[in-house]
Amino acid sequence: MESNSKKSLMSRIRQFISDTAAEMRRCTWPDRRQLMESTVLVVGATLVLACFVAGVDEVARVIIRLVTVGQL
Repeated sequence: MESNSKKSLMSRIRQFISDTAAEMRRCTWPDRRQLMESTVLVVGATLVLACFVAGVDEVARVIIRLVTVGQL
């Protein structure tokens, strides 16, 4: 019984890998230009978001310092 379940498991793993490889061949991959555009967009959005979070953090720091200590 155990050997049948192992064979079944191994055959299911092989089938999964085979199906995954077939699906990867059907995918359309970006060309170099699309990849560069996407990379620049992600890096730019990350920088904008980082600046926004830093600004909100600085404003919160000033407000909390004013409330707790009473000075900047």
